[in-house]
Amino acid sequence: MNAQPDHPFAAVRPLLDEHAELETALADPAVHADAGKARRLGRRYAELGRVVSAYRTWQVAADDVAAAEELSDDPDLAAELPALREREHEAADHLRQVLVPRDPDDGRDVILQVKAGEGGQESALFAADLLRMYTRYAERQGWSVQMLDVTESDLGGVKDAQMAVKSKASADEGVWARLKYEGGVHRVQRVPVTESAGRIHTSAAGVLVLPEADDPGEVEIDPADLRVDVFRSSGPGGQSVNTTDSAVRLTHIPTGIVVSMQNEKSQLQNREAALRVLRARLLAVRVEEAAAAASAARRSQVRTVDRSERIRTYNFPENRIADHRTGYKAYNLDQVLDGDLGPVVASAIAADEAARLAAVGQDQA
Repeated sequence: MNAQPDHPFAAVRPLLDEHAELETALADPAVHADAGKARRLGRRYAELGRVVSAYRTWQVAADDVAAAEELSDDPDLAAELPALREREHEAADHLRQVLVPRDPDDGRDVILQVKAGEGGQESALFAADLLRMYTRYAERQGWSVQMLDVTESDLGGVKDAQMAVKSKASADEGVWARLKYEGGVHRVQRVPVTESAGRIHTSAAGVLVLPEADDPGEVEIDPADLRVDVFRSSGPGGQSVNTTDSAVRLTHIPTGIVVSMQNEKSQLQNREAALRVLRARLLAVRVEEAAAAASAARRSQVRTVDRSERIRTYNFPENRIADHRTGYKAYNLDQVLDGDLGPVVASAIAADEAARLAAVGQDQA
């Protein structure tokens, strides 16, 4: 199965070897004693599995063409040759696609934050709609959702919410592979419940998506680098909902990242949730720094929660959803908000893959 040096897909050889090595490693029970390591190896194994499968399909097609060419004196085989060559070309194109470098974090779970922005109470109500949309979408994918922290508004909206979304299986196509495109500013156009004149208003909410560390040891945090503040939790309108100082605010001194949690009644639980989010944010910083070093720095998903930096518009009067990055548009907004987000996400994935293929083509030109 190993490719020769002059083979058209010689670059596949080290990937095939790595896949075989991972298969051996994952068969070792000792590896699974470290859940985080086993998950990382399993994710890489699944990712390479796509390459191995595509390579084998192409190899069979290429062998069929070679055999038919050798026996081309046979009229029946000669007649089949054009179709066999077309099949080989299609298999080769697919193999080239799976060989395009992919995001190494695609198999990770995520921490997703929804934050109300411009628009006051209406923005908070829209943020609640987005939170429900992502929850329902996760349910459709078979993912589990854990609400880490929620700050509600007076009218039942959401000022700020953070939740962990986790896949139930280790695979290269994880939660991050689909939800990473959701980061940015989402704009809504509708008649607010607080508007008596029936005028359409525009407001915005921000979404931040972070890949989550596989285990605490992957992103180590020195306790000396943390400032821990505790305070009393508060509910809508600032009313006290807790008689003890159970809310926790962590400040990571080297980076200035601040994470606050108040959802749980226990200070310890809030601290653990805050640490979980902090690790995800530090991991995101590490990823961005690595990308910048490779001259491929990612744009920040949310710089300011403002309608001028929108990635998507949700128009209620027209039941329309439009993604401004991909050009996707549909008139089933009610279904999308009920969790039918698949086609919207697919448009972002397709645009991303097309851009990466184009970049590889430019590098090879």
